[in-house]
Amino acid sequence: MSEVVMYSSGYCPYCTRARSVLDAKNVRYNVIDVDREPAQRAEMRKRSGRTSVPQIWVGERHVGGFTDLWALESSGELDELLTVES
Repeated sequence: MSEVVMYSSGYCPYCTRARSVLDAKNVRYNVIDVDREPAQRAEMRKRSGRTSVPQIWVGERHVGGFTDLWALESSGELDELLTVES
C-alpha cells in the first residue's frame, strides 16, 4: 500500500473529514501538524503550491485537499491509488 501523508492543523473540519475517509478504509497515514511545526507549513506550501489544509499525498502523488480526496473516493479511483506500490 502506498504511503499516505496529510498536512493538517488543529481545528480543521476538512482535515477531520479527510481522516474519516481514510479511517473508514483502514488506511494508515502520517499526519503533519502545521500548527505545531511552522517549518512544515512552509514545506507544504513549497510541495503543493497551496496554503490551505489538508494537503494529502498518496505515495508521490499530490491528491490535494479533502474535496479532491472525496472526488477520488466517489469515482472509485482512491482504492486503486492506495494499492499502487510507491
